[in-house]
Amino acid sequence: MNIVIVESPAKAKTINKYLGSSYEVLASFGHVRDLPAKNGSVDPDANFKMIWEIDPKAAGRLNDIAKSLKNADRLILATDPDREGEAISWHVLEVLKEKRALKDHKIERVVFNAITKQAVTDAMKNPRQIDGALVDAYMARRALDYLVGFTLSPVLWRKLPGARSAGRVQSVALRLVCDRELEIEKFVAREYWSLIATLLTPRGDAFEARLVGADGKKIQRLDIGTGAEAEDFKKALEAAAYAVTSVDAKPARRNPQAPFTTSTLQQEASRKYGFAPAHTMRIAQRLYEGIDIGGETTGLITYMRTDGVQIDPSAITQARTVIGEDYGNAYVPDAPRQYQAKAKNAQEAHEAIRPTDMSRRPDSMSRKLDSDHARLYELIWKRTIASQMESAELERTTVDITAKVGGRTLDLRATGQVVKFDGFLALYQEGRDDEEDEDSRRLPAMSANDALKRQSLAVTQHFTEPPPRFSEASLVKRMEELGIGRPSTYASILQVLKDRGYVKLEKKRLHGEDKGRVVVAFLESFFARYVEYDFTANLEEQLDRISNNEISWQQVLKDFWTGFIGAVDEIKDLRVAQVLDVLDDMLGQHIYPPRTDGGDIRQCPSCGNGRLNLKAGKFGAFVGCSNYPECRYTRQLAADGEATADRSLGQDPDTGRDVWVKAGRFGPYIQLGEAKDYAEGEKPRRAGIPKGTSPGDVELELALKLLSLPREIGKHPETGQPITAGLGRFGPFVKHEKTYASLEAGDEVFDIGINRAVTLIAEKIAKGPSRRFGADPGKAIGDHPTLGTVTVKGGRYGAYVTAGGVNATIPSDIEKDAITLPQAIALIDERAAKGGGKKPKKAAKPAKAKAKKPADGDAAPKTKKPAAKKAAKPKSESTSKARAAVSSSAKTSAIKTSPTKAAGAKAPAKKSAGTN
Repeated sequence: MNIVIVESPAKAKTINKYLGSSYEVLASFGHVRDLPAKNGSVDPDANFKMIWEIDPKAAGRLNDIAKSLKNADRLILATDPDREGEAISWHVLEVLKEKRALKDHKIERVVFNAITKQAVTDAMKNPRQIDGALVDAYMARRALDYLVGFTLSPVLWRKLPGARSAGRVQSVALRLVCDRELEIEKFVAREYWSLIATLLTPRGDAFEARLVGADGKKIQRLDIGTGAEAEDFKKALEAAAYAVTSVDAKPARRNPQAPFTTSTLQQEASRKYGFAPAHTMRIAQRLYEGIDIGGETTGLITYMRTDGVQIDPSAITQARTVIGEDYGNAYVPDAPRQYQAKAKNAQEAHEAIRPTDMSRRPDSMSRKLDSDHARLYELIWKRTIASQMESAELERTTVDITAKVGGRTLDLRATGQVVKFDGFLALYQEGRDDEEDEDSRRLPAMSANDALKRQSLAVTQHFTEPPPRFSEASLVKRMEELGIGRPSTYASILQVLKDRGYVKLEKKRLHGEDKGRVVVAFLESFFARYVEYDFTANLEEQLDRISNNEISWQQVLKDFWTGFIGAVDEIKDLRVAQVLDVLDDMLGQHIYPPRTDGGDIRQCPSCGNGRLNLKAGKFGAFVGCSNYPECRYTRQLAADGEATADRSLGQDPDTGRDVWVKAGRFGPYIQLGEAKDYAEGEKPRRAGIPKGTSPGDVELELALKLLSLPREIGKHPETGQPITAGLGRFGPFVKHEKTYASLEAGDEVFDIGINRAVTLIAEKIAKGPSRRFGADPGKAIGDHPTLGTVTVKGGRYGAYVTAGGVNATIPSDIEKDAITLPQAIALIDERAAKGGGKKPKKAAKPAKAKAKKPADGDAAPKTKKPAAKKAAKPKSESTSKARAAVSSSAKTSAIKTSPTKAAGAKAPAKKSAGTN
C-alpha cells in the first residue's frame, strides 16, 4: 500500500480515483502545525530556534496518517508545488518522525502542476526528496513575520492605543496607500486650456486636430494657462486658413501579453470584473481542484500560485490547433511564442496559469460552472490562447497642419491609428489602470498641401487632477514593480489591511483610513528603515537567495534582527505624549485643514481659547482640546469625516418602496421602506452588507439582491428537501435541513447552482459536526490562583476571559489572541470585585461554597450578594489594582505579547495565500 498526502479532501478524492486501489490518498487540510501565538516561539538567542505546535484540528488527521502507515510501504508527499506546499510536506514528515510512525518506509516527494490523470501519473514517475532550501526559505519568512509582529505590534499598543498590528510587508503596502493620500492632499490644481479644431478634408470628411504650436514655439499641455491666452489663440484660429503640411504613416506591431501569473491574474480580474485579489484566488483554487466532467473530477486550470510565464510545449501545440480551428491559419504565428519571467527570481516558477485542456472552450464550460468561476475560466482561457496568436498589425498616422492668419503661423496636429490586421486583438485585449483616452481614431485620407476648412472650434478649460488612488489591481502592480512581498501573498495582505480598518475600498479605490495613517506616520517616524520600499525589496531578494540555497536563513535573520531590536529598544522609554507630538506635526495637514474664515486652524471651536492637538484614547487617536477636562471638545482626525446620514438608493420595482442604506448601532445595513410603510407590529425588511463591501459602493441592484436572501437554490436530490443560500453573521452559506456550509467568496451567494451546493453540503457532513455556530469552546491560557483554568473565548458581544464562572470582557485595545495570563487574571479579579459571577474563594463564605455555579454570562445567584458587597467594598482600590496589573503586564511583556493573526498569530488549518 502507498500512502499519498495532499492538502485538500476534494483533491484527495480525485487523485485516489486516478491512482487506483493500491494507493490511499489522505488530506492534511493545509498546514498541520505552526508557531504558537505566544512569546518565545522563535528564539533569536538560540540561533532562531523555532517551537512548533500541532493544530488541534490537525491532530486527528495526523493520527489517521500514522495509523495508515502501519500497513504501507511508501509515503508519498504530494502537497502543492510551491514553498508553502514544500513546508507542509516537511511538517507532516517531522510530526510522523516524532510519533515514530516511520519505520522502513520509502519517503518520496512528488509535485504536479495540474489535477489531471496525466499530470498526476507523470508526477508519480518522477519522485524527489523534500527541497531543504525551499523549507529554509519558508522558515525564514515565517520567523521574520513572527518576530516583526510579536515585537512591533506590542510597541504599537503601548504607544498608540487603538492600533492593532503591524506586519513586515503589510506595513509597507499600507504606506503606499497612505503616501498616495498625502500626495492627493498636497496637490494644487493648475488651470490650463485646450483648443481643438474640427476640420474638413477636400472630400468633406471631418477629423479633429489639436493646437500644438504657435509662432515657431511648441505648445505643451499646460502652456496655455489663462482664459485670456486661450481667447487670443481662438481669434487667430477663427480667422486662419488651414492646409496640410505633412502626412506621416508608420507601420507598427502589437504583440500579445504573456499568459497569466498570480499577480497579473489578480490585476486583470480586478480591472475587468471588480474581483478582490482574495476572491480571485479562491475561485482559481476551485478551478484548479476541478469539477465533475463525465463522472470524473478534473482540474480545469494549472496551479494558480506561480511567477512563471512559460507553458508546456504540448499545451502550446494544443493552443495553436485551437487558434487555427477558431480563427484560421492567418492567426497562427510561424513559430510558437516563448516568454520569460520579468521577476528577478521567480521562486515558484512552474508553468503560467493556463487551462489544462485548451479544447475546453469557455462557452461549453459555462454550463457547468457558477457565474464567477465561468468568468474567471474564460479570462484565463482567452489570455492563454491569445498569448500564442499572431501579432496585431497597425498603422499609426500623424498629420501636421498649419493655420496662417496675417503674418502669424499656428501649428495643429491630428493623430490616428488603423488596425490593418487584428491578430490576437480579435480575441483579447488587456485592461488598463487609470487609462487615459488613447487616440485610436481612423483619420480620413488626405495629402500634403490639401486645403482644409474649419467646421468648428472647441476651447475648453481644464484643471490638473491629483494622482488617482490605488485600485486593488494597481496596488498589486505597484508592489510587484517595487519587489515588495510576493504575488502569492498579495491577496492576504490586502485583506488584512481592510480587516484591520487601515484602508477602505470605496468605488473600487483604496482609501487610507485615519487609523492606518496614524500607524504609517508612527512607523515612518520611529521605524523609517523598516517601511522603506528599497529595504523591503532587498530583504525579499535575500529571502529568495535562501530558496536558491545561496545563503543561510539564520544569517539573514541575524542581520535583520540586530538592527530591528535596536530600533525597538530606542523608543521604549518614549512617553505616549512625545509620540503624539511627533504624529501631530507629521499629520498636521490632514488633521487641520484650512478654515474657510482664514482663522487659526488649531483654535478650539468650542471654548475658543484652547488649542487642538492629537490625543490617544481606548479606541484610537482623535483630536481634542488642550483645556480638557474643562473643555470636552473632540472630533475624528479628519475634519470632514464620513457622514452617517441615511442614503436612498431608489425604489424597489416590486413594492414601490424606497430602498435605503442606513447607519445602525451595529453598523450599516439595507432596509426596504420605512416603518410607516408597514402594518402595525410588522418590521421593515432588512439585510446586512457583506463584509468587505463599503456602504458607499452599495447600489440599488446589489441592495435588491441582498434583500432577496435567503433564496431557495433547489431540492436536494436525495432528501427532496430545499437547499437555501443566505448571508449570515459568519458570511455567505448554503443550508440543507440542519446543515450549514460556508460559501467561499468565489461561490456567489446570488447564483450558486444546485450541483455546487450539494457538493458543499456533502463535504460539510463528511467533516463532521462543527462548533462554529455554537458556543466557542475557548482556549486555555493558564490557571487563576483560586478559580481554576483561565480560558479566552469569543462571545456574541465580543471576546472575554473566564475562570470559575467569572466572565470579564477583553478591552478593545487588547487582541483576543494576544492577551497574557497576568492581564486575564487582573480583568477577572476586577470583574469579581464588581459582583460578576463567582468570587475568588478567599472572598467567598464557606457556607456558600455549594451554591449552584452560574452559567456563562448569568448574574450571580442572590445568595452571593452579601459576599459580593463585602468583596466590592473597597471598589476603587480593587479596580485600580486590577487596571494597574493589566498596565504592568502590558509593560513587562511589551515584546512578548501576541499580535493579531496578520502579525504572527496561529494560522487556520487551511493554507492561506500568505501572512506577510
